[in-house]
Amino acid sequence: MTPENQLRTFLALLKDYPLETPLYKFLPGYFRLHKKMGSTDRRVASRLIYNYFRLGKALPNHLPEERLLAAEFLCNSQENSFLSFFKPDLASQISLPTEDKISILQKEFPGFQLEDVFPFADHLSVGINQMLFLSSFFLQPDLFIRIQKGHEFLVKQTLTDANIVFRQKTDQCLALPNGTKLDQLFPAQRYFEVQDESSQMTAKYFQPQKWENWWDACAASGGKTLLLHELEPDLRLVVSDIRESVLDNLDERLQLAGIKKYQKKVLDLTQNVDSVLHDYTFDGIVLDAPCTGSGTWGRTPEMISQFDVSRISFFRQLQKTIALNVIKYLKPGKPLIYITCSAFREENEDLVNYLVKEAGLTLESLELLKGYERKSDTMFVARLVKNA
Repeated sequence: MTPENQLRTFLALLKDYPLETPLYKFLPGYFRLHKKMGSTDRRVASRLIYNYFRLGKALPNHLPEERLLAAEFLCNSQENSFLSFFKPDLASQISLPTEDKISILQKEFPGFQLEDVFPFADHLSVGINQMLFLSSFFLQPDLFIRIQKGHEFLVKQTLTDANIVFRQKTDQCLALPNGTKLDQLFPAQRYFEVQDESSQMTAKYFQPQKWENWWDACAASGGKTLLLHELEPDLRLVVSDIRESVLDNLDERLQLAGIKKYQKKVLDLTQNVDSVLHDYTFDGIVLDAPCTGSGTWGRTPEMISQFDVSRISFFRQLQKTIALNVIKYLKPGKPLIYITCSAFREENEDLVNYLVKEAGLTLESLELLKGYERKSDTMFVARLVKNA
């Protein structure tokens, strides 16, 4: 496909893209409707639209094709035929560091400012390096897996035999190129879980003990439940979510991991759930709270341009409500593990300060997991203990 046709395909794709739909859900359906596109065409089209959205809210008054060319320059480190055809002057400088590229774009597109890509910097958690955080949006994050104990050699050898380059982050955590076809490499049994590095790092705050009762309150796909079970297999587990369909998928994931003893409950934690949990008390609660997801927008850059800052206060109120509703089932002296995949202080430090002041909790430790430094998600975790 020529660069002109690639541009026409991109513009058609952008026109058909429904807002608030993740690209990873939209693109497969779009490509099924356009079966004449070959694998290379689909790969280029995906790259172009993802890079386009990596520009966030910058250059709002420019045509889509102009914004795309700016994004292609920022998001690539090697010259490609698309940029070489439309902007050979930019293509010849594509290997420069990001800071230099930004200066070049400011001359090419007067008015371009890095801060406009993500114009919510006033809300970032303390300790985030704004320049590094914003620049990270121009990079595709890695794909991370957590290998089940005992299968480390098998997984690494399979990847090596397939010429898949990987980086070993810990004994069990590997970083792989995004888009690695794991299903093809491990068709029968996986021996690992796909889980972001920062998500894996939250486990050190759990510290469960044998035979304790733990609750994964907003379990979603079950990543934190799997971490709990690996830390201490002899826990009595309760998992809950507001969506029954999510818990059905969770069943399959836990069973594949060999977890059979747990209770599953569909709960709306914005409401009083005493009718279901009146007899329950827990030695630990993991609350991976609903949030803006701003720490994961490197994977879903389309969310940046669609985000309205008013959503921060919406999620903060939601987090307060859910936290207060789950804390009453926590035994005195036992921990609440509060987690978000947000980069906003209102959902992170401010929410923790609220729980300390208003909910009878003591802060033991907290950490901002700066994924933007590691090509992974940026997350926040705090361990709070319920006062006697």
